[in-house]
Amino acid sequence: MNPLRHGRRLAIALFCAATMAGCSPSPGTIARPTPPMSQPATTVTVPPRVVTLGHSIEARPIVLHLFGDTAVGPANTVLIFGGIHGNEPTSAGVCRELVAYLTANPDAWQGRCVAILPEANPDGLNRRIRTNKNLIDLNRNFPAANWKKTRRSSFFGGDAPATEPETKVLISLIEQNKPARIVSVHSMADPCNNYDGPGEALAERMAKHNGYPVKASIGYPTPGSFGSWAGGDKQIPVITLELPSRATTEASWKGNREALLAAVRG
Repeated sequence: MNPLRHGRRLAIALFCAATMAGCSPSPGTIARPTPPMSQPATTVTVPPRVVTLGHSIEARPIVLHLFGDTAVGPANTVLIFGGIHGNEPTSAGVCRELVAYLTANPDAWQGRCVAILPEANPDGLNRRIRTNKNLIDLNRNFPAANWKKTRRSSFFGGDAPATEPETKVLISLIEQNKPARIVSVHSMADPCNNYDGPGEALAERMAKHNGYPVKASIGYPTPGSFGSWAGGDKQIPVITLELPSRATTEASWKGNREALLAAVRG
């Protein structure tokens, strides 16, 4: 299965099926529900959806949870993802908690489109390792201007950028849908709201709720990182939300629920 193709299908589903009159969705896409003839289209509440964007090297699905009306467009769309490093399971757990919260509280996403991808690296999460099955650090595999080949280690970004199927899924999703802001959740460092691109204001808003410091730098070089590519190069507000490394999912969710909802609101 080609993950890039499925990412493009999702892009068609998110904005073509919902906003372009007469656009027929291709197989595998999500079409906006058609209201009854007596009901105006503007009153339709689109239920939460689950989309498989592609698959990992070991054929595990890369799953996106989608909340809200796709007709709101990119300016009101937020992407939140976790689990890009498999040895940071709390990041995936907090994203799952957010999925559960938004499912139970639809008022939290009315007027917005919220895309949540809890497991960006499902093989790594299964193995409890930082890298994917190919021993590539996905957070060094993005085609950022600062990408460079490094020695083989747990930070190895590959022989070239954007070589991994998991990386390609995220690239396709973002390039096709152009979210207004992105939060990448991690859990292997001192807690902070690290921002890339024009993300400082969002980092400050999140900091009011979680109490973490706002940082423009994580403190060491990150060539080929997601933040370098999406934030620095593409100028999307990107927050790398670093959770306390030893905290449980329950504690991290409790401490960051309002910060993540601030990101949803924008």
